[in-house]
Amino acid sequence: MKKFTIKLRTCLLGLFCLFLMAFSIPTDLFEETAFIQKMLKDHYDEIAIKPALKRYELNVTNSGFCRYKRFYASGKVEYFSFNLTKFAGIDYYGTDKAGDLLLRTLGDDVIVQTYNDRQGDVDSMASYMAIPLKNVEAEQLSELAERLVKMNAHLLAQK
Repeated sequence: MKKFTIKLRTCLLGLFCLFLMAFSIPTDLFEETAFIQKMLKDHYDEIAIKPALKRYELNVTNSGFCRYKRFYASGKVEYFSFNLTKFAGIDYYGTDKAGDLLLRTLGDDVIVQTYNDRQGDVDSMASYMAIPLKNVEAEQLSELAERLVKMNAHLLAQK
């Protein structure tokens, strides 16, 4: 009877640990998403495209998508989107005052669409998404890259 009780306790303890671990991954995922979203919005450089840009939408979702939409005064809309499981790395071209952040993917995994364009609507694929940033330090870019890698790992672990 003692062996049964010890085995029962061990099994219950193991199940309790698994239960707690199951709820830790989404919390980390929410934290990573919130940090990435806040960092990109806080440092977004509207002035880089300002004369023509009416507004923009930049979203990182908990389901693992990064979406960037630009609305121009002429009515043209550009839409970029990719799944963070396809994330490969970041590059930054510019200074700490202003530059372009390139979110690179493993292949041609970025969906690029244009609407209401005078030259015609375009649906294509690209290997990176460029986001204009301002007032960003090297440490912040390193932290962003680390968070994107962590989020990628969480998303791949959920599949």
